[in-house]
Amino acid sequence: MAMRSGRSRLAGALLALATTAAVAAPPVVQALPEDWYPESVAIGPDGAFYVGSWRQGAVARLKPGTAPKAEVLVKPGANGLANGQGVLVDAGHGDLWICSGNIGFTTVPSTPSALKRYDLATGAPRASYAMPDDGYCNDLAQDARGNLYVTDSYHPRVLKLAPGADSLAVWKEDPALAGPGPYKGLNGIAIDGGREVYVSLVAAASYLLRIGLGADGKAGEVTRIEAPRELKNVDAIRAWKPGRLVLFESNAFGEGPYGGQITVARIEGAKLGLRTVVAGLNDPSSGAVWGNRVYFIESKYSLLTKRKDGDGPVPTGVPFDIQSRALPR
Repeated sequence: MAMRSGRSRLAGALLALATTAAVAAPPVVQALPEDWYPESVAIGPDGAFYVGSWRQGAVARLKPGTAPKAEVLVKPGANGLANGQGVLVDAGHGDLWICSGNIGFTTVPSTPSALKRYDLATGAPRASYAMPDDGYCNDLAQDARGNLYVTDSYHPRVLKLAPGADSLAVWKEDPALAGPGPYKGLNGIAIDGGREVYVSLVAAASYLLRIGLGADGKAGEVTRIEAPRELKNVDAIRAWKPGRLVLFESNAFGEGPYGGQITVARIEGAKLGLRTVVAGLNDPSSGAVWGNRVYFIESKYSLLTKRKDGDGPVPTGVPFDIQSRALPR
């Protein structure tokens, strides 16, 4: 789920600072298309948002401006896109990347989970990379060399797509990356400072997992970073400042629709210091950081996944938007 991170994220931040006069901060609230059911958000260096749809199998773009209107950049089902999961912008290569899932609840045909690549300007399909061993492509991050790191929700592993490669390869597989429940693998991912990869389990847990990223690009050991409480299903992670992460706790498997929250995590050795930014959200599965504000979505998945026989047809006209809050200084 995800914009570029690590040293590449720093370069993007410097570019953003250099163009502050030309590119205003995005509006506090921006409307998405109805019935969008967003899962992930990425933001480009020009301030444009790219929002994948878990239900429509598509990607919307909101260009910067005082009152932007969302346009459907990647059409529903294009290049076999089904459940739109993690989104990543690689503006340097003109690429838009998105994980495609196969859980269902979509208005387009279900297809095997894969990593999809599109033209950032036009939304035209460029490539598709199958998940090995029937894995599930959930979220992704990019390092300074252009390598993509992809979490697999069905296996305890992180996959890697090197620049120019034609297939995903296992970067790190370890029993320490396994969690309980039907989805035993990973969810969110971020790279902090270009030296460490942070991932979260699909299941709720009282810790994040850290994987060393060597200068040679190889994976190091897996260690737990303990939190002072159980984290409510960390759906996405964003590297904000050195040693600080933004966690999107969707509460996807919790009770009630409004238990989600967004949290700033300060890394203190092998522990996390937590500070809540906003609570009472309906499945805030992802977001993006711009300056000192966090922009986030509410996915409202329970309207789809927790429906029972006799509930009638799926509701239509459900509104969705991107909201924001100031991050603590």
